[in-house]
Amino acid sequence: MSFIKVKAEHNYLVEIDCDRNDALAEIVSNHKKVLLVIPSEISRMYPNLTRHSNFDYLLIPNGESAKQINTVQKIWQRCAQLKLERNDAIVAIGGGATTDVAGFAASTWLRGVNWYAIPTSLAGMVDAAIGGKTGINQSFGKNLVGAFYSPQKVFIDLSFLSSLTERDYNAGLAEVIKCGFIKRPEILSRIVEHRNNISRLIELAVRTKAEVVGKDFKESKVREILNYGHTLGHAIEKDSKYRLRHGEAISIGMVFAAELSGQFLNLSEADKNLHRNLLAKLNLPVTYPKKRWTSLAKLLTQDKKVRNGRLRFIGITRIGKPAWIEEATLPELKRCYERISS
Repeated sequence: MSFIKVKAEHNYLVEIDCDRNDALAEIVSNHKKVLLVIPSEISRMYPNLTRHSNFDYLLIPNGESAKQINTVQKIWQRCAQLKLERNDAIVAIGGGATTDVAGFAASTWLRGVNWYAIPTSLAGMVDAAIGGKTGINQSFGKNLVGAFYSPQKVFIDLSFLSSLTERDYNAGLAEVIKCGFIKRPEILSRIVEHRNNISRLIELAVRTKAEVVGKDFKESKVREILNYGHTLGHAIEKDSKYRLRHGEAISIGMVFAAELSGQFLNLSEADKNLHRNLLAKLNLPVTYPKKRWTSLAKLLTQDKKVRNGRLRFIGITRIGKPAWIEEATLPELKRCYERISS
């Protein structure tokens, strides 16, 4: 068991390798009323989670389909029924979509109530539940509506990983390997043997995110490095109608970011190839159809990192050294995309 402090609008701990039942007992001991927000699929897999007499619960849709305003409204409605007060708490147990939507609901109910994250997916453990970004999707884009609102604590129970499909597990590894590309090369040397290193890999990824968030909680600039691969990745995710997992889309986005880095930041061919080779070894996609560029280009203009109408990307000059790409034109982006597309 290890503890990592995250510095944000308030400091909080991420507890790695804990027991979910102990986590729930700790939360209940600190709050009079507790609302558990949990996807129906997780509830079916772990029925004991909703059998506690000390808290109420609300079932929400699985995955990205939960990140809608109607889900937030249902959480608000249950909060009203329970007369949830500011010193009470919401607990999100699920993947990244669950922590995103429950955290957003917590940020808005009574203008902010306590919330806790107990992520069940690898992507949630190393990324979505850490850092205080909450939000929902809209027809015009992913995560464009949300708030910076940190949990009181994050509890990581590694036993949840055993229930993941290989596809979901591998998709989560994309967020781990991202941390290796932008800041912690040690991850890259461990990632191929991830089954024997997963606790250490999670710790390294969480420390990476905690360090960056501690310097720039509201993403004025430095925190943007955590979006490596996410600019195109989010566009691909939406273009695929979320048939691709978040990590799968980010995998393709990182290959694209490496290609851009070669074009604008002189990233070496060896480092570009390292992206493709490592991601492919993890059974993650590294390409997307060439014919989808027109759709992707429209989606790129809605990205949160657009400044003064100008597209901005995170690249790297070499492994572990991020940099910003701010002068790329759409024709240049298209040519880079064509080199990595199928």
